[in-house]
Amino acid sequence: MKILVFGLGALGTVYSCLLKEQGHQVSGLDRETILNKVRDRGVCVNGIWGEHAEILDELLASVNEIDGKDYDLLILTVKSYETEEVARQIAKVISPHTYVLLAQNGYGNFEAAAQFIPASKLILGRVIFGAETTELGMSKVTVIADDVVLGSPANLIDNQILESFARLFNEAGIPTRASDQVMKYVWGKIIYNSALNPLGAILEVPYGKLAENPHSRALMNRIIEEIFEVLAVIGQETLWPDASAYRQAFYEQMVPTTALHHASMLQDIQRGRKTEIDALNGAVIKLGKSYGVNTPTNEFITAILQAKEETRG
Repeated sequence: MKILVFGLGALGTVYSCLLKEQGHQVSGLDRETILNKVRDRGVCVNGIWGEHAEILDELLASVNEIDGKDYDLLILTVKSYETEEVARQIAKVISPHTYVLLAQNGYGNFEAAAQFIPASKLILGRVIFGAETTELGMSKVTVIADDVVLGSPANLIDNQILESFARLFNEAGIPTRASDQVMKYVWGKIIYNSALNPLGAILEVPYGKLAENPHSRALMNRIIEEIFEVLAVIGQETLWPDASAYRQAFYEQMVPTTALHHASMLQDIQRGRKTEIDALNGAVIKLGKSYGVNTPTNEFITAILQAKEETRG
């Protein structure tokens, strides 16, 4: 299969390396500074999935270079705040038969991309394995909480196609399955990230410490409750019937498997980069305002995180 990975950060490096190792024709698109490193030594992955290193078939530094390449699959791993602009650009040059996998955090990526790319070609992915960039073009897989889940929010893509992509990733060593209820999984991750990521960045401690501390635990409980209040009003179901059931799974199952993990937002702040807070707690706040639901704890946490982002950036 002919695949383009757009964004060779932590996640994109994992996908490009493991898919290339499986024998697919894989290209990467990113900034020239990253491409220079990848050009010299390839993409490398280590951690819980073992040691891997591969030379990609082609490296692109511009969206215009996509034109005429006719990829079967484009995996988009850029930050959520870049989705709309990237989708606008690639819509002009990708082949009509190319599927685009949105493998990103937060809420709104599908909606942003669907403004420019037909929804029948957009696959939404719930990615819940953790990867950290150790050097440019080098990624360490640190944890996996569940399979990657692929789906079409409006069920516009035949399940056989989704299953074929799931097999593609499974064969490459990335546990993946298809679902006709992908938004339930996406919201599960949004709640998880909204509770842990900003507080982990603000307090600079791993996830396990947040659950142990009664003060941060109380804040996370309220973040979760507010999100469920918003979801109830907009009519979005999750895999859990209510906030209480989610909290039980959160503290007993989810946090223990990622107890030593540090927030990606903390890594962003330490590197002077913008975080994805607007696609997580920020998205909850926006939805709450649209539907008349107050979200004071999410607003407070977002404001503190943004203050830290700006003072450390």
